[in-house]
Amino acid sequence: MNRQRLRGLIRKEALQILRDPSSIAIAFVMPFVLLLLFGYGVSLDARHVPIALVAAHPTAQTSGLFSGFRQSPYFRPRTYADMVAARRALMKGRVDAIIWLRPDFTRKALGGGAAPVGVIANGVNANNARIIEGYIQGVWASWLAAQARERGQPLVVPVDVRSRVWFNPALRSHDYLVPGLIAVIMTLIGALLTALVVAREWERGTMEALMASPATITEILVGKLVPYFFLGMGGMALSVVMAIVVFAVPLVGSLWVLFLCAALFLLTALGMGLLISTIARNQFVAGMIALVTTYLPAFILSGFIFDIHSMPWPIRILTHIIAARYFVSTLQTLFLAGDVWPVIARNMAALAVIAVFFLVTVARISHKRLD
Repeated sequence: MNRQRLRGLIRKEALQILRDPSSIAIAFVMPFVLLLLFGYGVSLDARHVPIALVAAHPTAQTSGLFSGFRQSPYFRPRTYADMVAARRALMKGRVDAIIWLRPDFTRKALGGGAAPVGVIANGVNANNARIIEGYIQGVWASWLAAQARERGQPLVVPVDVRSRVWFNPALRSHDYLVPGLIAVIMTLIGALLTALVVAREWERGTMEALMASPATITEILVGKLVPYFFLGMGGMALSVVMAIVVFAVPLVGSLWVLFLCAALFLLTALGMGLLISTIARNQFVAGMIALVTTYLPAFILSGFIFDIHSMPWPIRILTHIIAARYFVSTLQTLFLAGDVWPVIARNMAALAVIAVFFLVTVARISHKRLD
């Protein structure tokens, strides 16, 4: 490659970026908006869940148990006179669960027997129903412990479970989702930066001038790749700052390792965009292809929300060719666990292989001709 021509192509592309605000919007405005929308809109935490409280015979014991639900940040309880009204509220979607204390609850609770508590959860959202059941059991266990302390008796539990939560002790879903969200967003942005811009040049006819110049096809590809690489890294830096400052996600690992992995991943995404631009020379078609082939697989098959190990084995095999899978795992490891090199090195190697594949493929199928 001729260095002078390469510098000229890079300078030409950088000036084009400054003249055309759409590229800057893709690199900076899009991740800002998407992070705000998904960061605040997507959550696996269940808070302020509306529940119905029904006591067949209200007593001090039933009031004490119900006060535990009222003081919990996870529930927004409503008291109903009977099960008929509570079931009606559940059917209409006003509550997501019913806590029913039967007529013999107080007698059996004071007598040391098994006090019956009925729980009816809305199972339309199965994950939410399981979370609600876990929260209800937690309030129930706290009430039992308080009752035992009032009587001066030890709470007899056959198994003493002492759990420790590593890497995300607060159990905040944002700490897990936001790093994965960065990977999904950067997948789309990296592909769009090169796919739409190159397709726009084909539409406007400026690509023909480049084809008629003395520059080789390799110089043209590198000249387009370098400016958008730095533009994408700027968008990545903005996303990391937002994750730390806006969403308060802790960054335990090294910043330089994070950006080294981001550089490998961005080369992969830009290579995918260049490949799309060589196939589709229309902006609308290129945008649709980029959305279907990058964003949707990254969202569904990267482990961002859906656990890969729970997928059928053919889908699990398919996820190994999704670059976002390795970047999601790397970001979640760096943000929450730190520099765990067995995980990071394996993911970096996979990203490097995928990046080389796309860049070599683009170089081999690209030619200096207009057909």
